[in-house]
Amino acid sequence: MRKKQVFVSFDYDNDKRYKFLLQAWDANPDFDFVFEDKTPGEINTNNIDRIKAGLTTQINDSTHTLFIVGKHANQLHKDRHLIGFDNWINFEAYQSIQNNNYLAVVKLDDSCVVPKKLTAKYWWLSGFTERNVIKVLNKSSK
Repeated sequence: MRKKQVFVSFDYDNDKRYKFLLQAWDANPDFDFVFEDKTPGEINTNNIDRIKAGLTTQINDSTHTLFIVGKHANQLHKDRHLIGFDNWINFEAYQSIQNNNYLAVVKLDDSCVVPKKLTAKYWWLSGFTERNVIKVLNKSSK
């Protein structure tokens, strides 16, 4: 089975440990997906237009977008006026919808609110576990 090309969207400052956990799971041959992770902290520039272009390229190269939704998913970013959205997660949601990516959401818990720009149909589960990530990604493919 071909591995899914997954762009992972998350709050870098508060939820990066979950992305690192995905990397550990991805190293396991039984975990059937790969993901592209190009968050602003990993794009080596402070130029907002370059960051937006890099993120958009990675989203467009993906078939799925997995949103890790924590308590800060809708927190206002200091550069929101330059980004054009409340924060990077909302920018990534908009770009993912424009690219017709399959949309999958894993809320860290039930109190977490999905990104405001995630207005298209998406599959979601609450609780960040390997099983839930696999389940929501597989469900979003159908």
